Amino acid sequence: MDAMETTCYGAKSTAMSRATPIVFVVDDDSSVRASLDRLIRSASWQSQTFGSAQEFLAHPRAFTPSCVILDVSLPDLNGLELQQRIVADRVETPIIFITGHHDVRMSVKAMKAGAIEFLTKPFDDDEILGAIAQAIERSEVALDTETETRSLRDRYEALSNREREVMDLIVAGKLNKQVGGELGISEITVKAHRGRVMRKMRAGSFADLVKMAVRIRPEC
Repeated sequence: MDAMETTCYGAKSTAMSRATPIVFVVDDDSSVRASLDRLIRSASWQSQTFGSAQEFLAHPRAFTPSCVILDVSLPDLNGLELQQRIVADRVETPIIFITGHHDVRMSVKAMKAGAIEFLTKPFDDDEILGAIAQAIERSEVALDTETETRSLRDRYEALSNREREVMDLIVAGKLNKQVGGELGISEITVKAHRGRVMRKMRAGSFADLVKMAVRIRPEC
């Protein structure tokens, strides 16, 4: 099953695509794609296959636990070049490399760039399934982190301009009196804004608020 067929399959049920992890296969060998497609589906994951890096890149990003089984040798971008694109834009999609010719230098480079595994064809079914399970688990963690960070940013954006100013200053270590002096408001008013910030950000403590600020703005 190639890209067009699997896209139709994935479009049948939005709920299914959100709930069921997706394993993308990028390999120019149709027999390898077909074999992996059957194996992946037998393990109750979704499978979407592509014959080239450009076909994969043209496919919309899936905000669902996922991973990529990626052949090193491809007709357009090679596997390592595609890995750079995926790492930059789809951090929640770990990569499992497969190759017909083991190359130690290439495998080291791929692993240093974050690949889960580097397997030489032919590989054992249990070996590839174990790598997929590990990759899906990592993807779930990355998506959970991204969802939480997005929620924090939404809460921060929901603060009033003054509340954001107060939050920024207090997480920078300013005392209420210093914040008031800098913003030209009373210390009592600062305390009121601070309380609203804590409630709106759902921070259980000042330490929690500081951690939230670091999550949404690492330069804090």
